[in-house]
Amino acid sequence: MELKVSSSIMLKQMGEHDAKDIFDAIDKQRDYLGKWLPFVAFTKKLEDTQAFIASVTKVAMDEREYIFTIRQNSKFIGLIGFRDTDRINRKSEIGYWLLEEYQGQGIVTQAVAKLCDFAFDKLVLNRIQIKCAVGNEPSRKIPRRLKFTYEGIERNGERFGENHYLDLEVYSLLKSDEV
Repeated sequence: MELKVSSSIMLKQMGEHDAKDIFDAIDKQRDYLGKWLPFVAFTKKLEDTQAFIASVTKVAMDEREYIFTIRQNSKFIGLIGFRDTDRINRKSEIGYWLLEEYQGQGIVTQAVAKLCDFAFDKLVLNRIQIKCAVGNEPSRKIPRRLKFTYEGIERNGERFGENHYLDLEVYSLLKSDEV
């Protein structure tokens, strides 16, 4: 599946063939990505990325999460997708990351907007949330730009390492919030 974001940006559903692109991107930008993304420390070899992709793609279709590569003019530049989808209550969370050199161009903001349209129109979800580590300014700007509602802080919401936790800002958008 593909979702066109702009003339140069496309979201393509992640598959096994994306493993090398994803791993190479993480491996080249460990310090940058690892500051806010705990999985970077555990992604040490290509097989780790292949196992992640398999954990998503080897699930029954009615339970599968939609995760997309972000591509600019066909070049891999990041990932975006749903996680922890609750189909009974029609809600999900969007997570994303982008290579450093593509930051500040509105790419993720546009991609999140496209994913929200997909979630509300095609997946018939009612609620989408985004969680950002407190202090991750680039990430928190995205839900604010898209008029998500700030709900508060999830204390110690994400584990980094053995005994280190980060607080998360929680934002939500409801189907009824759409303009």
